[in-house]
Amino acid sequence: MTLTGSPLLRVRDLTVRYGNAPALREVTFDVPRDSALAVLGPNGAGKSTLARTLSGLVPAAAGTFGLDGRDLTGRPPDAIRRAGLVHLPEGRGVFPTLTVLENLRMATACDRRGRAEALDRAFEIFPVLRERQRQAAGTLSGGEQQMLSLARALMVDPRLVIADELSLGLAPKMVDVVFESLRRARSAGVAVLMIEQFASRALDFADHCLVLRRGRIAWAGEADRAGPELLRRYLGEATAA
Repeated sequence: MTLTGSPLLRVRDLTVRYGNAPALREVTFDVPRDSALAVLGPNGAGKSTLARTLSGLVPAAAGTFGLDGRDLTGRPPDAIRRAGLVHLPEGRGVFPTLTVLENLRMATACDRRGRAEALDRAFEIFPVLRERQRQAAGTLSGGEQQMLSLARALMVDPRLVIADELSLGLAPKMVDVVFESLRRARSAGVAVLMIEQFASRALDFADHCLVLRRGRIAWAGEADRAGPELLRRYLGEATAA
């Protein structure tokens, strides 16, 4: 899936192998600036491998990817993060015994310049975290912990956030909290690459969609064109709901 204009994220022929087994095969797509891309697919399709490769956790066997014209292929995770690409992996990435404020400060532990401004920005986007800044992160609800995880990512002023199954294991009301948090991140000018189990919710949120199957792109296009029939064909009844 390629788009006109200069994309924020550019991925070309990305191939990843675990030993001799291919996990991604010649995956090519763009993520435009200030947009959201939903990456869907059944279990084992290569979705999380894509996220880990783009964040530098898994090496690419072939192909390239770059952010804002800068080639990041083969770069270590810290360099990719500094370039503006932040990966929120599956699971709640918070320190449960630390307060909300301490969790946010941890995001800038290596570089405290601009910390005060970053905190103000995080609290402006997520006012509930300001109210609970002295509360231990482990006592927050699941959705609020994911909100805190996203707020920590925004502390380093990213250009693109990869959100890998942030709604996994949450009650429906907490899923609403997660999607509202992502909407607020987008309103702050952050692009989102979303890997999500709730396909219909992801498509309502995203501008574009690609469906992975067995490590290849099976379908790509505008999110509002990915109707129920297409989702059932590639994802099955349960996942497409």
